[in-house]
Amino acid sequence: MPNQVDILPNVSSAGLKALANAMLAPQAQSKLDELLTRNSEGVLNEQESRELDDLIEQIDELNLLKARAEFTLRQQGAKDGS
Repeated sequence: MPNQVDILPNVSSAGLKALANAMLAPQAQSKLDELLTRNSEGVLNEQESRELDDLIEQIDELNLLKARAEFTLRQQGAKDGS
């Protein structure tokens, strides 16, 4: 595997910082909380279960993007001597 110094090389430092600090939108977070509560109570219907799976997938993708942004920022700092 080639050594990639920057995972997100075409994103500005400000953009990387924004990505690293990104959070799930408040409306999506509220829906997630509601679905998780209903899931723990065992009362999710099939549509809600799919919606919960979709939200969890979005969170996984967001976390990967955040990690890539943080890694790229660290790599840029190492190149700059920071």
